[in-house]
Amino acid sequence: MKDLDSLFRLDGRVAIITGGAGLLGKEFSRALASYGAHVVIADIKGDKSKVVAQKITSMGLPEAIGIEVDVSNKDSVDKMVQSVLKKFGRIDILVNNAALDPKFDTKHWDEHNNLFENYPLELWNKSIAVNLTGAFLCSQAVAKPMLKQGKGVIVNISSTYGLVGPDQRLYEKNDSHQRSYKPVAYSVTKSAILGLTRYLATYWAGKNIRVNALTPGGVYDNHDTEFVHKYTYRTPLKRMADKSEYCGALLFLVSDASSYMTGANLVVDGGWTAW
Repeated sequence: MKDLDSLFRLDGRVAIITGGAGLLGKEFSRALASYGAHVVIADIKGDKSKVVAQKITSMGLPEAIGIEVDVSNKDSVDKMVQSVLKKFGRIDILVNNAALDPKFDTKHWDEHNNLFENYPLELWNKSIAVNLTGAFLCSQAVAKPMLKQGKGVIVNISSTYGLVGPDQRLYEKNDSHQRSYKPVAYSVTKSAILGLTRYLATYWAGKNIRVNALTPGGVYDNHDTEFVHKYTYRTPLKRMADKSEYCGALLFLVSDASSYMTGANLVVDGGWTAW
């Protein structure tokens, strides 16, 4: 039996984090690098992904690289995988983190007043392309090297709104009649991610490729006081998450510490879905 510390080590492993230049993606990337992984920060914002990679490498951690990728485009995803294999020779971990997630901080609040009855088909299709098809394409692309290696781990990032319907009361301003909405496409795609997780886990049964999901709750990111108050009231732990608080759960899922776990969903939401 390995000692507990070594169970979490990722020395020599190569991890791709899609959406790696985003709020959680940067935290995930630093966490996995801190435990010995070469991380690939894959993001539609190529310049930002390279900056994140440079910062990680400059900390004395294993070399990280940033790659521009459009996860909704098969050619772009295949090119990313080939670049990673050329650089590191293997792919051990994929974190499907990239997603279109409408922000409800003060700066973006007024951008989400679309009623379901008027929700644009264009936005629906775009969300499915990035949030769901992106995870499908990336999983498909890393499967061949993982099967060849005889080992691999995929973690799909879902959401509490993949388990329960959005509490739209959070998005209603008390001082006006205007109401914003968490859009339908986000909930539907995050639910579908859980189905994809279970499918791949059983499809690769006996192939030593584990597939699990991580379901986070709301992360504080400059939300206004009214929103934070409503969210806090709705959550048993009485606060939003800090952006760093999902790193431990992700590290567990990608490491040997979870070696007997596949097809599961790890919920870390401050108790949101326990009500």
